[in-house]
Amino acid sequence: MRAPPAYRAAAILLLLFALGHTLGFNRVDPRWGVTAPIAALQSIRFTAQGTAARTYWGFYLGFGYFCSVLMLFAAALAWQFSSLPTDVLRRLQLIEWSFVVVFLAITILTWRFFFTAPIVFATLITVSLTAGAWRARVDRPTERGSR
Repeated sequence: MRAPPAYRAAAILLLLFALGHTLGFNRVDPRWGVTAPIAALQSIRFTAQGTAARTYWGFYLGFGYFCSVLMLFAAALAWQFSSLPTDVLRRLQLIEWSFVVVFLAITILTWRFFFTAPIVFATLITVSLTAGAWRARVDRPTERGSR
């Protein structure tokens, strides 16, 4: 697999992951038996660093949406990588491998704390980003310096 298709795959997976995360992270199934703790998270108010009253549920929602926005940014970055010529990608190796390391850490955290769907997405994204960074490193540019 060449670098551009690997980065396109990562971008699409990231977009789907962000969509699924945004639609699902705040859903609570009553069968889980966590109605009372969730109600407490939603109702107990406190002041944090002089702000208006907040709840832990608000923190949870805020961080959840924060993660969704970062996944959308990562999707845009991966898509941008997919459109760059090989010689440009080769010059961006530090950024590409940093992207891989970040998603490797996310994958490890996901394996540790979450469940099947995010584990599958995080793993596939990490594999795609790794393939893209590796291919950018070993691909030879064409005569015109394009992909």
